[in-house]
Amino acid sequence: MRTGCLAIVLHAHLPFVRHPEHERFLEETWLHEAVVECYLPLLLMFEGWGRDRLPARLSLSLSPTLGAMLADPLLKQRCRRHLDALIDLAGAEVVRHHWDAARQKIAQFYHDRLSSLRRAYEERGGDLLGGFGRLQVSGQLDLLTCSATHAVLPLHRSHPGSIRAQIRAACRQHQQWFGAPPRGFWLPECAYAPELDEHLAEAGVRWFVVETHGLLQARPRPRYGVFAPVITPSGLAAFGRDPSCARQVWSRQAGYPGAPDYRDFYRDIGFDLDLEYLRPNLPAGPARSFTGLKYHRIAGGQSDKALYDRALALQTASAHAAHFLRTRLKRARRLGEIMDQPPVFVAPYDAELLGHWWFEGPEFLDAVARQAQTEAPGLTLLTLENYLASQPAHFVATPNASSWGEGGHLKVWLNEKNAWLYPRLRAAQDRMAALARGAGAAEGLAGRFLRQAGCELLLAQASDWPFMIETGSSPDYARRRLEEHLARFQLLADRLDSGQLDEALLAGIEATDNLLPGLDVRWWA
Repeated sequence: MRTGCLAIVLHAHLPFVRHPEHERFLEETWLHEAVVECYLPLLLMFEGWGRDRLPARLSLSLSPTLGAMLADPLLKQRCRRHLDALIDLAGAEVVRHHWDAARQKIAQFYHDRLSSLRRAYEERGGDLLGGFGRLQVSGQLDLLTCSATHAVLPLHRSHPGSIRAQIRAACRQHQQWFGAPPRGFWLPECAYAPELDEHLAEAGVRWFVVETHGLLQARPRPRYGVFAPVITPSGLAAFGRDPSCARQVWSRQAGYPGAPDYRDFYRDIGFDLDLEYLRPNLPAGPARSFTGLKYHRIAGGQSDKALYDRALALQTASAHAAHFLRTRLKRARRLGEIMDQPPVFVAPYDAELLGHWWFEGPEFLDAVARQAQTEAPGLTLLTLENYLASQPAHFVATPNASSWGEGGHLKVWLNEKNAWLYPRLRAAQDRMAALARGAGAAEGLAGRFLRQAGCELLLAQASDWPFMIETGSSPDYARRRLEEHLARFQLLADRLDSGQLDEALLAGIEATDNLLPGLDVRWWA
């Protein structure tokens, strides 16, 4: 008999970073690092579940910006180059540690791992999107989308056209990639406002996830808290994040990734070793950067950290998986005494946590899926779509405005550091709406100008830019990207107003920001 349900939702997203004008570009390595450390290992793990016929199901959100980069031939070729450089660097490390058996063992591990990943990437033709799509066809994954450029949608609720464009462009792109419209929609940063409901329903969305207090403070208050969804007045299912699942995996203080046996993310040879030695194989060119080759585990101080022990780390990941499952099963049994349906534990995480920030994260997730068969009888790993199919009746309520950002609302993306950008975005949104209303069924060169203007506006709305400005992570790059997209939008809009439609000018912009080909400008009108 089923006691409870565990629904893991991974959200995979990176900002659109593509610079064909440069042979190497530091920020492009964000994608290459994530492919090597996160997306490719996860894909191989999911394929292993299918090969071993594990009855584990999982939801995976792929943002349109990430999908466009994964599918881009230029970036795929650069990803191959990145992998080759890392393999060469790991090989050099094996030689360098000839007289240090402990460190040479770690270097050899990296060389073997990277070589295996390189072969796997080639065997799939670099087509990670296709790989994830095949897993959806087999039923292992439920793929969902998010707003087109990861815009925090409640920040644009005064401009319904932009919300509609962000949602509809994403759903159309998803259908083009995977042959079916998404049933689920990942709200970037779990940022919700009731005004979003009608736009999501209009796009054919079935369900979404909100932060814990978004459901606990719903009106009326839900009978089962976050352990069952509510149905909004527009007919969508809203699931709430289980705070216990979040705390065990996300918390810096109490979460699993901080355990002393795991690999230390920050201690990297890209910052430890002589630059001249590193230079020939630095994935991002001459500047110091993370290489992914790290010799230490978290235990110890800054300068005396213990060496990484892969076998010990995997044992710890297995133990943490067992603890995670026992905790869910214990709570499910207690909830079963007061609920008349199986409770669902919604566990949403940024996919990049697994493998990139938490090196052993994929092994933890794999152990959860495999141990669930023996360590947690009665606990089913399923998708939220599966849960709705098995439990179709739920209470009606309106979730509260919320997000999973600091403070539970929107202050990370709207504060004194980044508030200056929103008046500029609003002015561009108003101009885009006016252009769309005046264009009718714009075709030919004018239609291309208008679609690219819409694309530049969507890129300027990405949540990544205000986030980087607020947190101080690459703030100069974020400001530059925001300025560039708004400048391109204004240039294209000016040319449309003047009638000076230079095709060569447009082609250059289209070749740089080559995403969302199915954009329909009528969404703004």
